[in-house]
Amino acid sequence: MLKAFTKAGGCVIIVIVKICVKKEELIVQKAYLILENGTIFEGKSFGAAGEAIGEIVFTTAMTGYLETLTDPSYYGQIVVQTFPLIGNYGVIPEDFESECPHVKAYIVRDWCQEPSNFRCEGDLDTFLKQHNIVGLYGIDTRQLTKIVRESGVMNGKIVPEGSSFGLTDLKNYTIVEAVKNTTCSEEKTFEPEGEVKRKVVLYDFGAKHNIGRELVKRGCEVTVVPAYTKAERIKELAPDGIMLSNGPGDPAENVEIIEELKKLSEMKIPTFGICLGQQLFGACLCLVKACLQQLGTHAVLLQCLGKTARFGDLVFGHSAACKCHLLEGVAVGIRLIPQPALKLCPSAVQSVLQPFVQRFDGRHKDVVQPVRQLRPCVGAR
Repeated sequence: MLKAFTKAGGCVIIVIVKICVKKEELIVQKAYLILENGTIFEGKSFGAAGEAIGEIVFTTAMTGYLETLTDPSYYGQIVVQTFPLIGNYGVIPEDFESECPHVKAYIVRDWCQEPSNFRCEGDLDTFLKQHNIVGLYGIDTRQLTKIVRESGVMNGKIVPEGSSFGLTDLKNYTIVEAVKNTTCSEEKTFEPEGEVKRKVVLYDFGAKHNIGRELVKRGCEVTVVPAYTKAERIKELAPDGIMLSNGPGDPAENVEIIEELKKLSEMKIPTFGICLGQQLFGACLCLVKACLQQLGTHAVLLQCLGKTARFGDLVFGHSAACKCHLLEGVAVGIRLIPQPALKLCPSAVQSVLQPFVQRFDGRHKDVVQPVRQLRPCVGAR
């Protein structure tokens, strides 16, 4: 609020007065979450006003909500945070994993109106409004998580009080052209501060910034290329290795990309796949097929064709694709594919990337094509 005071001599002084209003004192509109199975949750609206429809997925992370909001892998999805308070350190652009949020809507138990952090540049509510993202709070997010966890991935819709709705549009909703809408539009190159030790091509299927950051940190010159880049162009760039990034959507939709990856696999360039990148890589070798995940923690899951392997192993050699049991049998790697392969099971960023980078030093003559299913870690600072 502005207040004007006139002093002697006609000088006008403008004073900015900050008015703090508690959430309880704001006019809060009721809103509802309708699930595909008919379950309805009553909550309160924040962020942008309006309706939103998408796949319901959840995250149990206690921190990193900014990385979640800006992770392209959540394109077309309504994200539920199970941790009860979100937004306490505000909005910090330095922590973004892409240029803008990609979620369809955001659901929390409660949000913090007055964040506190020395890097904070805004609050969560304002951020969601700026990017036209519908928010819902005041519902039992853990109960919602149990439903999604037990019943499997389902669509949901957030509607304000007084709106009419039906279940037909909910059941018919599907995420399409996800990679097309999240990949970069042109090549970009990032160089390390010191000597360039390796050259890596990063295929952007909806890549998180942290993947490139971690490679650059290890002395790699990273060239980020759009998802539909031809294999011939990659050959021209002559990289020491190829990184296939994470991304959103159904891998089976990306037929054109899979065809190019088939050509790349014949060039015997060391290749590393994360999330969607791993799924596309497996599909190009005809060793896996994609299917919808039933756990509610991610959009897709691999149904691997082959033997079961131990969880937590590190393997080299020749064999068929494998399915690694992780709680509910989540596939975390393709082991010992027709070209020599390295399977990396979940670990910290250093443990995952370092073996890939070390493959370039010439000590190992065989082509190594490591793959990993789980979501890449957020940037640790």
